[in-house]
Amino acid sequence: MIPAQAFRPGRDVRVVVVGAGFSGIGAAIRLRQAGFRDVVVLEKAPQLGGTWRENTYPGCACDVPSTLYSYSFAPDTAWTRVFAGQPEIHAYLRTTAERFGLGEVLRCGVRVLGARWDPAAARWRLETSDGSYSAAVLVLATGPWHVPRPLEAPGVEDFAGPVLHTARWDHGVDLTGRRVAVVGSGASAVQLVPEIVSRAAEVRLFQRTAPWVLPKPDLPVAAALNWCLDRVPGARRALRAGQFGLQEGLGCAFRHPELARLVEAGARAHLRLAVRDPATRRALTPDYRLGCKRLLTSSTYYQALSQPHVHLHPTAVAAVREKEVVGADGTVAEADVLVTATGFRVGELPLAERLYDADGRTLRAAWAGEPQAYLGSSVSGFPNLFLLLGPNLLGGSTSAISVLEAQLTYLTAALTHLRRTGHTALDVRPAAQASYNATVQKALASTVYNTGGCTSYYLAPSGRNTFAWPWSTGRLVRLLSRFDPGAYTWQAQGVRGPELPETAEAF
Repeated sequence: MIPAQAFRPGRDVRVVVVGAGFSGIGAAIRLRQAGFRDVVVLEKAPQLGGTWRENTYPGCACDVPSTLYSYSFAPDTAWTRVFAGQPEIHAYLRTTAERFGLGEVLRCGVRVLGARWDPAAARWRLETSDGSYSAAVLVLATGPWHVPRPLEAPGVEDFAGPVLHTARWDHGVDLTGRRVAVVGSGASAVQLVPEIVSRAAEVRLFQRTAPWVLPKPDLPVAAALNWCLDRVPGARRALRAGQFGLQEGLGCAFRHPELARLVEAGARAHLRLAVRDPATRRALTPDYRLGCKRLLTSSTYYQALSQPHVHLHPTAVAAVREKEVVGADGTVAEADVLVTATGFRVGELPLAERLYDADGRTLRAAWAGEPQAYLGSSVSGFPNLFLLLGPNLLGGSTSAISVLEAQLTYLTAALTHLRRTGHTALDVRPAAQASYNATVQKALASTVYNTGGCTSYYLAPSGRNTFAWPWSTGRLVRLLSRFDPGAYTWQAQGVRGPELPETAEAF
């Protein structure tokens, strides 16, 4: 394992990467492979892992097949299940970092307090808990699933028992024989509830909105299959391509209503077979189009809700008392432990309010509640800044790793061009960013993400979709494989100016 303080890096470096989850680890590996050796990764936690370090609740696992939810340049030959669990994914990240020697560049336990662009020096000036750093390029790899969303209900602080958020699980709390109230019915609740029903005396699930749930073929991976993947030429690549194709096929349903209806029929059949009680089945039937919210997969969730000591409350939570949870419909449930499976503040980049341009404006102020970037990667007015898994790059069926690797190709191409031409900074043109985002928003207008009849984290409070990508992942990969210098202005010797002609089409 890489120790927390394996190496004390220089304070004046070529690239600083913030965050050591999938994005940050992948960025460090790819940049070093492209010849950028002067890289430092700053991670606020004592160890790497990102969301797979922080989410350790019972049942935590990936909903993308393991072979696809791993780096193509670092395939794992020993996944034990089709959909890997949190401990296995976290271990994969640790061993991958060790394999590629990231102990030389990783600084754990270092929190970035703020960063400002210095135009005269063409560098980012960072203040951290470990002192000051300077970098020519700043890469934000903090990810969208980072800031937990708390339960916003009166009286939560007055609850007499333990209050656990799924992203901050306390394994010292024993649920055996206790009455557990779970608030939320998203991805973490669907995984958590089946894991705790055998221990808890009673489980009460408060569901504000019923999710669409498809069966999850989560089977053990036979040793023989791992042997074949490791030794048969092209086998792993073929399996990965097949899984990618299945994900892309599901994504088509979000863009074509006639296909969505077929998937909805399958989800309803899954519900009908698992839940016999008509009233419970009605409460679990979504009233919006499939894909409008994140699509969930589980072959045990509905069965868990059908057990006699598990009670479904199809209502939001209105208040919490010392030993009670009160629903908006007047339901009162007694509880010894309160679990908030309320997800994350997906649209809130952790550093946005502490990241300043040359004029002292924060990234949060520049976005004004509607995050946007060129190709989800560059933000006009913030030179030499790159976002990983940024705005409008993901979707309801996309593997985040496929998107990430495409972005890393774009990142290394941009920095290679910067190095080869001798420029010190690049800044995406406002017109290129505006044109790109206008095209994205126009395409999103007809997708289920915008028209499905629900409220989701895909949408900002203004109603603008700041999360989803409206086309296929294959199209995104192709776009990110081509770096267009004309979409940027370029700086040389401390003077910023549009030194390359603007292309006719930025997107």
